[in-house]
Amino acid sequence: MADMFTAEQRSEIMSHIRSTDTAPELALRSQIHRLGLRFRLHRNDLPGKPDLVLPKHRLVVMMHGCFWHGHNCKDGRRPSSNSDYWNQKLDRNVSRDKRNVRSLQRLGWRCLIVWECELRNWEQVEKRIMKLIGVEA
Repeated sequence: MADMFTAEQRSEIMSHIRSTDTAPELALRSQIHRLGLRFRLHRNDLPGKPDLVLPKHRLVVMMHGCFWHGHNCKDGRRPSSNSDYWNQKLDRNVSRDKRNVRSLQRLGWRCLIVWECELRNWEQVEKRIMKLIGVEA
């Protein structure tokens, strides 16, 4: 099925999609800060420019939107219109994410991916974070 928008309309729509400071990212930051953890944002000297970097713990936290990063949940469903375009785009995103995680791990960083849908159960996310930094929640 072809895209329902012209190329110009689609470009205009896509230009309004943020890559940083999204609502889920801000919520994650707020919760991590409440845990007493300090972090740096979007360090461009690290592969993939991770959303949150906790240097003291050698931990990077990446907030992944379920749609944009190909999560296997109801929010991660791919569009049925213009499927060739979307499948290629989203597959590239997933490949890039895997490449960035491998690069970070080779540099000695531990990586935590938090999916947007997981924010609905903050306690589970908190347990994962605390376990990675060596503190039982």
